[in-house]
Order: sequence, then C-alpha cells, then structure tokens
Amino acid sequence: MQREFAAAALPLRARLLHFLIESAQQLQLAPIVKYTALSLFAHRFYPRCLSRLEERANDVANWLLYPLRESNLQLFALVSLWISTKIHTSLHLSVKIFKSLGDSIIKEQHYTVRDYLEAEVVLMQEVNFEIGINNIAFVHFEELLLQFKGVAKVGELVNFEAGMDIMDLLYEKEETSMLYTNPRSLAASVLVASYIITVPKQMLEFPVLPWVKFVIGCDEEFILDTVTGILKHVFDASR
Repeated sequence: MQREFAAAALPLRARLLHFLIESAQQLQLAPIVKYTALSLFAHRFYPRCLSRLEERANDVANWLLYPLRESNLQLFALVSLWISTKIHTSLHLSVKIFKSLGDSIIKEQHYTVRDYLEAEVVLMQEVNFEIGINNIAFVHFEELLLQFKGVAKVGELVNFEAGMDIMDLLYEKEETSMLYTNPRSLAASVLVASYIITVPKQMLEFPVLPWVKFVIGCDEEFILDTVTGILKHVFDASR
C-alpha cells in the first residue's frame, strides 16, 4: 500500500515507468524483456508520442493517442512488454495474459483484446517499427560484468541484482533517467556503483574505474561524475 501511495506522488512519466517495472515483476519476466520494454516505451514511444501531439494536436485521429489519458499510456506500457516478450522469449506470452493483468491494475479504463492489438500497431507506427534492441544499458552492463569476472576474482562479489535495482531506481526521476541516452557509459557507471556498494570495503582494491575506461573507451571524469550521482540517488532513496 505504501508503495502505491509513493508511486501516485510521482510525475506522470515516472508513474508510467513504475507501472511498467511492477508489471514486469508481476509477470515474472526476464530482465532483458523488462529493459527492452523500458527502452522502447520510455525512450522511443513516449517522447515521440508527446512530440507528435504537440505538432498535430486535434489532428491526432486514433482514440488511444488523443486525448492521451494515463490509462491509455498504461496500456501502451503493457504492450511494450508484450512486444519485448516476442523478441526475447521462445514461448510467447498470449495477449490474454497482459489483458488479464491490465484488467486488475488499470483502474480508469477496461480494454479488450482488440484494443491491445490496436495499441500494438499504433505503438509500432509511432516508433517507425524501430524497436532499437541493440543498444540497451542492461545488455552492456551484463557484458561488462562478465568481462570483469574474467579479469578479477572480486568480480564474483559484484551483485548482479543490485545493478538491476540501480537501473530501476534511475527511472524514478527525469534527470537520472536521461542517463539512458548513453547506454554504454551508464552500464559502466552502474558496474562501478554496484562494485562500491556490494563488494566488502576491505576488498575494494581493484582499479575498476580505469578498467571500465579502458574497456569502453569512455571519459573517466564523466564516469566518476555519473557514479557519484548514482550513489547519491541510491542512498537518498534508501532513507
């Protein structure tokens, strides 16, 4: 109940991303499914949708886009997850599973299976059928952590789930979610932050910052600034 009240107090975009993350957890979807859906919805569909609304206003014909209600955007969030499952899972989840979840958590509107099918077409049209699955921070983080474990024993102590928790937290605020526009640098920063948070202090000897700089060719000062911001956000959220 407290989590619901906290989510209700967030701005619209953050509420929608919280909704998507919670839906992925309820459906027990794999992390790659969740983060692909977040990338599709948060960084492709949602901003483009708002931009086109400003450009076309009353010319927007589809009822799912105009007026743009929160319940409709929740529908698109579920559809983003549905599309992502089609990409990443061999056993595709039926649209009826997403409809059943939507019936229980979308309060303002009831949607039919046909509405979900229509929303899928609308969403894909809005992103020009470009899902963009090849440049996702989670994938880079997973690859970096695997490489890190290959070069340092201490890599085994970096908590993978902690890294995912950090990535979820970064979606809570507009300014931190914008870090996702640079997925490789964000992945490196999340790895460093996870290393600092989860590895015992007496074992923090590996030069992880120079290592990620070498591996991904990023600016060390930029990574340090990003890690500092991430840690501040994480510790503020834990209070």
